[in-house]
Amino acid sequence: MEQLINIGFGNFINRYKMIAVISPDSAPAKRMIQNGKEQGTVIDATQGRRTRAVIVMENNHIVLSAVLPETIAGRCGQQ
Repeated sequence: MEQLINIGFGNFINRYKMIAVISPDSAPAKRMIQNGKEQGTVIDATQGRRTRAVIVMENNHIVLSAVLPETIAGRCGQQ
């Protein structure tokens, strides 16, 4: 379980499969999310809350999280 990190609301991802954790506010990030939704590669783990982090995975999936990118990065560094 040491390779899993909590991305909020009891959702976990494999920390070794992450490529980047970015803020969803920029235009390129918004385009990435929209394209991912069209392709079916977006995993929404926000539980209906505001998206605060976009996590890009190795397999081109995009995970949306309601936890701040700084918090996710801190959780990666703790383990």
